[in-house]
Amino acid sequence: MGSKSMEIKSEDIFIKTTGETDVIDITSKVKRFVVESGISNGIAVLFVPGSTAALTTIEFESGAVNDLKRAIEGMAPRDIYYEHNERWGDGNGYAHVRAAILGPSLHIPLTDGKLTLGTWQQIVLLDFDNQPRQRQVIIQLMGE
Repeated sequence: MGSKSMEIKSEDIFIKTTGETDVIDITSKVKRFVVESGISNGIAVLFVPGSTAALTTIEFESGAVNDLKRAIEGMAPRDIYYEHNERWGDGNGYAHVRAAILGPSLHIPLTDGKLTLGTWQQIVLLDFDNQPRQRQVIIQLMGE
């Protein structure tokens, strides 16, 4: 029996954000890369460089997205004191804390050439910074 060899394929996607706690569905971009890669079984790793953005999954509908934004505001409100703002003067201390709580990466299994996501589960980029950015999301697929 022949065995398939492990492959690693990478792609970067770029997303423009507004600086207002954007929650952006990137699922279709990731799915497209999975299909194009030809990798059937393995894992997808997604990573956003930077300390004021994060990745997670959610049912991407307005109610759930608004609930998430409200919960994030409750955990790390914009309008409280952040020492970071004293040091750097950029007013985005809340963005660093929010990103640290949610984290910069995701790992999603690949099975039969598809992301193993739940029926109502989408991949989202969250940008917490207080100014527009061009965000990079690195997608790396490993498998056979």
